[in-house]
Amino acid sequence: MDREKMGRRWSELAEEAFTGMAEWREQHPKATFREIETAVDERLAAVRARMLEDAALASAATELGDSECPECGHKLGNGGKQQRTLLTNHNKQVTLQRRYGICSACGEGLFPPR
Repeated sequence: MDREKMGRRWSELAEEAFTGMAEWREQHPKATFREIETAVDERLAAVRARMLEDAALASAATELGDSECPECGHKLGNGGKQQRTLLTNHNKQVTLQRRYGICSACGEGLFPPR
């Protein structure tokens, strides 16, 4: 994904978070600081997760290139694309699809390749 497209997507998500927070605040005028903080974190966590996913997928680490096996140092072969779902610090899922590297010498697999 190109930089401009990522920026637009992030801006749209951020705007949704800001609007959602303003609406939440109107509905909860007597909320405590802790409740406000939780509401802010919930909304920003979605933006954060999208930014993490997009930035990770835009990384050069998504391709094997000349990656070497961390166990024996031989070049990794292409094991095809595989998907991995991770959880952020705020329990949001991020799904990454990257090439899986397999060492022809020792059979070690690596996702994502280094």
